Formats: sequence, structure tokens, C-alpha cells
Amino acid sequence: MIAVVLVVIVVAVVLLAFGLGSSVKIAREYQRIVLFRLGRLAGTKGPGLVIVNPLTDRTNMVDLREQYLEIPSQTAITRDNAPISIDFIIFYKVLDPQASVLAVQNFSGAALNIAATTLRSVVGDMALDDVLSKREAMNASLRVRLDEVTERWGVKVTNVEVREVNPPPAVQEAMTRQMSAERTRRAAVTEAEGRKAAAILSAEGERQAAILAAEGSQKATILEAEGERQAALLRAEGYSGGLGTILKVAQGLDPNTMLLQYLDTLKQVGSSPSTKFVVPMELGNLLNGIRGILPGATNAAATAQKNDGAAELGNVTNGASPTASPLEGSDTER
Repeated sequence: MIAVVLVVIVVAVVLLAFGLGSSVKIAREYQRIVLFRLGRLAGTKGPGLVIVNPLTDRTNMVDLREQYLEIPSQTAITRDNAPISIDFIIFYKVLDPQASVLAVQNFSGAALNIAATTLRSVVGDMALDDVLSKREAMNASLRVRLDEVTERWGVKVTNVEVREVNPPPAVQEAMTRQMSAERTRRAAVTEAEGRKAAAILSAEGERQAAILAAEGSQKATILEAEGERQAALLRAEGYSGGLGTILKVAQGLDPNTMLLQYLDTLKQVGSSPSTKFVVPMELGNLLNGIRGILPGATNAAATAQKNDGAAELGNVTNGASPTASPLEGSDTER
């Protein structure tokens, strides 16, 4: 009898412990408990300690933290009929715990399928070059379309990131050739720009050198002209001084000295090796001067002058004009 009582007590303690363990739930700060009582929604509980009836209540634990879902590689066809393989990641967060339990049975599976169909729809509206270059635009389009579907499930799609885009091998080879050609073009453009800059700098240097040379030549010409002007002024001043000195000396000379100097000049002209006949223009005046210089010739000169005056008077009286000597006033040289 005692053994039966002990067995009953042990069974009661086990059932009590099991019941207590099933009726006590602990929800963390980032968790919520969706409670169903007799199959009907009884609300959301948590965080903290939650007491439930293990006979009538059922619970679903919902995580409110931001989570991610990896979408495996999906093959899509672009607008220009190029097949391309893309895999991406979806980041989402539960905003309504009750809707996330009531509106969708398996959010992960549903999100995976809706992401695959949405990806094909987005890529089908884009060309291959846009898919490869406009990654941010494709991410934003995927996020908006997925969020429109998951919003009714109480889930917010916070971000979509495309991880890898794999075009077909033929397209990859063409892209490699294009990249090589583009780099060759950039190198050629850079080299041409370098040559252009060097030519511009060289031309600028030559222009500056030509300007400096012209300025130097101009200054040299100005200095040379200034020197010639100063020299001409000095020569003119020398000539002027010499002429002044000659004039002063000439003013002190008598006519006989000037006549002797004139005779000496005629002698020097006649002593040249060429055959010359020098006839002074003032031959009569010269002879009169010589007669005046020679002794005893004064009377003869006066008599000759008197005869000349009488002859001229006679000519005037007879109406004839005086005739000049054929040798007077001319110089003949052969």
C-alpha cells in the first residue's frame, strides 16, 4: 500500500513539473509570443514572463530583429535577350507579429519564391549593360517590388543587395575585349594630351624667347642709334668748332695771303698725274692780284685798267656790248 502511494506521489510531481514547464514562457526583449487559445487569436505577449494554459493555449515565438535571406543564383533573361545569372540577399524585419503568423505559413519559402519571380521581372525590363553597370538601380527596384508583396505579411524589406552577376562566357569574352580596347583608347588619349601639352609648352617657350629676343634687338637698336646720334652731334660740334676757328683766322688774313693760298691750291691740283688744263673762273682778277703782289707792276696794272675802261666806254658809245673772254669763267679738263 505504501509503495502505491509513493508511485502516485512521484507521478503527480512529474505531471506538476511538466505542467509548470509548459505553462511558463519567457520572451526576450526582441521576441514576441503570439498566443492562441482554443484555436483563436488571444493576442501578443511579451517580453518577459508569460503564463499560459498548456491544455488550451498554443504559442508562436516571433523574432523582431532584422534578418537576412540568401536567394540562390537565379537565371534571368534581359531585355536584349541575354541570359544572366544573379544571386542576392534580402534583409527584412517583422513589424507585425500577428500578421507574420496569420498571413503567411512559411515566410522564408514564400520570400524565396517571390524574390525569384520579382528578379526575373526586374531584369527583363533592363538591358544587359544596365544590369552590369546600374547595380544600385536594380537593388532599389527589387526592394520596392518585394516590399509591396511582403507588406501584407507584416514584414518590411529593408534592403536588397545583389552579390554576383555572371553573364554568359561569350559576353564575358566580349566584355574583356571591350575593356582592353577602352584601356588602349584611354592610353592613346592620354598620350595625345601629353603631346599636346608638350607642344603648347614648347610653343609658349619659343614665343617668350622670340619676344625677349625682339625686345633685346629693339633695345640694342635704340642704343646704337643713340650712340650714332651722339657721335654725329660730336662730329658736328667738331666741324662747327673747326669752321669757327678757320673763320676767325680768315678774318685776320689780308687779300694777298688768300691769293697765295689760292695759287698753292691750283699748283696741287695741277700736279696730279692726269692731263689737266686748269683755268680759273676769275682769271682777270687773279692776274690783277698777281700784278699787285709783284714789285713794279702797280703802274702797268693801272695803265692796263685805264685802257680797259676806255675800250669799254668806246664799245658802249658805238652801241656794242662788251665781250667776255672765252677763257674766263670756265674750267676745262681732258
